[in-house]
Amino acid sequence: ALLLVMTNPYAYIIEPLDPQKPDHKFFNLKKLKDPRYDQLPFSIRVLLESAVRNCDGFLVKKEDVEKVLNWKVTQSQTVEVPFRPARVILQDFTGVPAVVDFAAMRDAVKKLQGDPEKINPVCPADLVIDHSIQVDFNRKLNSCSIQNLKCFLTHLIHYLFHSSRSDSLQKNQDLEFERNRERFEFLKWGSKAFRNMRIIPPGSGIVHQVNLEYLARVVFEQDGYYYPDSLVGTDSHTTMIDGLGVLGWGVGGIEAEAVMLGQPISMVLPEVIGYKLQGTPNKYITSTDIVLTVTKHLRQVGVVGKFVEFFGPGVAQLSIADRATIANMCPEYGATAAFFPVDQISIHYLKQTGGDAEKLNYIEKYLKAVGMFRDYSNTAEDPQFTQVVELDLSTVVPCCSGPKRPQDKVDVSEMKQDFKTCLGAKQGFKGFQVAPERHDVRVPFQFNGAEYSLSHGSVVIAAITSCTNTSNPSVMLGAGLLAQRAVKAGLRVKPYIKTSLSPGSGVVTYYLKESGVMDFLSQLGFEVVGYGCMTCIGNSGPLPEPVVEAITQGDLVAAGVLSGNRNFEGRVHPNTRANYLASPPLVIAYAIAGTMRIDFEKEPLAVNSQGKEVFLRDIWPTREEIQAVERQFVIPAMFKEVYEKVEKVNERWNSLKAPSDKLYTWDPSSTYIKSPPFFDGLTRELQTPNSITDAYVLLNLGDSVTTDHISPAGNIARNSAAARYLTSRGLTPREFNSYGSRRGNDAVMARGTFANIRLFNKFINKQAPSTIYLPTEETMDVFDAAEKYQQAGHPLLILAGKEYGSGSSRDWAAKGPFLLGIKAVLAESYERIHRSNLVGMGIIPLEYLPGDSAESLGLSGRERYTVIIPPQITPRMNVDIKLDTGKTFQAKMRFDTDVELTYFHHGGILNYMIRKMSQN
Repeated sequence: ALLLVMTNPYAYIIEPLDPQKPDHKFFNLKKLKDPRYDQLPFSIRVLLESAVRNCDGFLVKKEDVEKVLNWKVTQSQTVEVPFRPARVILQDFTGVPAVVDFAAMRDAVKKLQGDPEKINPVCPADLVIDHSIQVDFNRKLNSCSIQNLKCFLTHLIHYLFHSSRSDSLQKNQDLEFERNRERFEFLKWGSKAFRNMRIIPPGSGIVHQVNLEYLARVVFEQDGYYYPDSLVGTDSHTTMIDGLGVLGWGVGGIEAEAVMLGQPISMVLPEVIGYKLQGTPNKYITSTDIVLTVTKHLRQVGVVGKFVEFFGPGVAQLSIADRATIANMCPEYGATAAFFPVDQISIHYLKQTGGDAEKLNYIEKYLKAVGMFRDYSNTAEDPQFTQVVELDLSTVVPCCSGPKRPQDKVDVSEMKQDFKTCLGAKQGFKGFQVAPERHDVRVPFQFNGAEYSLSHGSVVIAAITSCTNTSNPSVMLGAGLLAQRAVKAGLRVKPYIKTSLSPGSGVVTYYLKESGVMDFLSQLGFEVVGYGCMTCIGNSGPLPEPVVEAITQGDLVAAGVLSGNRNFEGRVHPNTRANYLASPPLVIAYAIAGTMRIDFEKEPLAVNSQGKEVFLRDIWPTREEIQAVERQFVIPAMFKEVYEKVEKVNERWNSLKAPSDKLYTWDPSSTYIKSPPFFDGLTRELQTPNSITDAYVLLNLGDSVTTDHISPAGNIARNSAAARYLTSRGLTPREFNSYGSRRGNDAVMARGTFANIRLFNKFINKQAPSTIYLPTEETMDVFDAAEKYQQAGHPLLILAGKEYGSGSSRDWAAKGPFLLGIKAVLAESYERIHRSNLVGMGIIPLEYLPGDSAESLGLSGRERYTVIIPPQITPRMNVDIKLDTGKTFQAKMRFDTDVELTYFHHGGILNYMIRKMSQN
């Protein structure tokens, strides 16, 4: 720190925050005496402070500070600036491969005669284990039907021998450890082998809610300096922390690893959209309704690659939990960050969550001193924005989103008609192409000795899940109050519907119990099944066998309804083709109704045992009623009690044994943890990038191909290439676990690349994880085709449409294609994080020129492609692409910065870091 200050040209603005504590200093940006500072958006002020404090003339230069300070001009000039976030956050699906990479990088550095311990996080890194637990058990019963004898016996044996309690939570947690012990032991090794790495054990909660309630600093006090908390995370919903006034966003795991090793993020200085909130929400509106409205609105505005900053008097109407809900879904509306500057409500939240009084004092004092504390009612504080858009909160109505994308908002009043329209519409984001004569088909089945039937739109999964909503006491208590009234009105949820409640932290369970609503939630089937992402990321577990058979028999468009943030095809469950995002109270409402084909205004939820019709309006609580319960029961003592012991309370985690060696000893028999081949043959010398010659197209894809399509996280299908590999290693299907849990094994993940059953490949003109091996015209699994191409020495290419790589920030969606031999992707546009992940793995992201597409250029994908890479490459330059048909066209190489070009020349960001760390 002292060396940094000595070389920093802005050392003259350093001063004590409190004259009584001269050793606690800060960079007082006000002392720059530059009138441009007070006009900057608050989010840009955070970037500026980081640039000023870290200015060393090498990684961060004085010109970089000027670029940020001159944002009003430079925002439209695609200028590149470095940003050094204060910390990094990871979850276990992305954390395991990060630690695997670190372990492999230590091996590679040692081979190049460097010091392997240089591979070590230099900034704080928190890893929360929240993605591993699945909904195997729910409703006091195992999730399989007791008519499925094999399934029943399997779980009965497990229950008798592995669980001392009868509740679903304990049994799911037991299975989580049974499946993932090897992964957890590896992570525990990582927490010992690497400095600055903290692990939050399984059973603690969801990463973003734990970040909000516990990990967030808001203002750092480190090495004698105060500075704003900021972070990047290996999960796209890292933006949730923006609701507390902490600037953060999701990056690829590969990029996060570089940040952990001290490399600043190279970013294009973004435009900032000012989102003005006015008015007061209707008393029946939830924060979920607001965020789904905002998501659709900002998708229409177009905010990809931009910051969104909220301002206006309406912000003061929103709690921090409400703001966090809105910030959480930032990836769904496409922005990089969704920032709510700190105000007095933020400070109150920190008090409510058990914040230390002295810490709260310096947080407020520091932020006011540097002009980063907001009064949303004072228009004189409003900064200049690139563009301002507005939302009147009084116009928001109850809504859901679906059936296949988060941005496709559907007003609840229109749901019945919208689903009917989707049923018959052409196959697409809003269509299932079901023949009209089959719209009203019903399939009878038996479940636990009773007769039921399913039809199109029948709800088979209803999950209160995801940090998006479980972090928000208002919607969780709203769901509890609705459940209480529903039970008292004699309403029930059909037993075959897979209901679940997976809170984002133990605090939620605490206040639901204390307020007296937990028992009513349980009576409707919404008992706590685990603390983690669960259904929201596809860990929904199996459906009862009779339900699956009925869906299959009738080829039904069955529905899932969840309080999550993602509902892409094939994500929630293979048997729910329609999936709707909704507030927790609406999840319960649709579960009681049993169908999405209902108009709540005109039709009753159900008829109770007394023959009385009960409408949703009869049991729906108002915002005022919910807030009264929240004020009484959500108190600081809860947060203190839960989080004081969060790192030590899990006895299973505490008992795990892990080696203490600094270099990891790879176990060749492991099917979870394997040394990756990314660095095989790496030398100190750079290799000159060559043109891609006569590449075959492996897949010809359309618009909105998600990272779930590219690298699924859910269950491993028994007929997949990954299943065949695991079977060859002696595993049974019960032991396959999920793709997400296998991300430490490249052999599984390469075979899982493009293994989503909902992948639509134009070569075969249907949904399937298959393609055509063009030399012989054989149809086969994508992995098998890629393997044959590689054996024959043929490079590969992907053709795609708009928004390629949308969805989760999934580094294996770039690593997997790299291992398949894919050298470039040619698409109309890219999701921000996925493009950077491709760059990080040395895959060239090519983008059609404006107006061009595969269709307009007449590309069938059966051509062979030569991409001419010139000796001198510049950011965003156009390159020639020649086809074996004689046709030539140009595309833009989406290396957006000089730093990205450096990574490409090294064959990827990790290769660059290894070479850098190997230098003595």
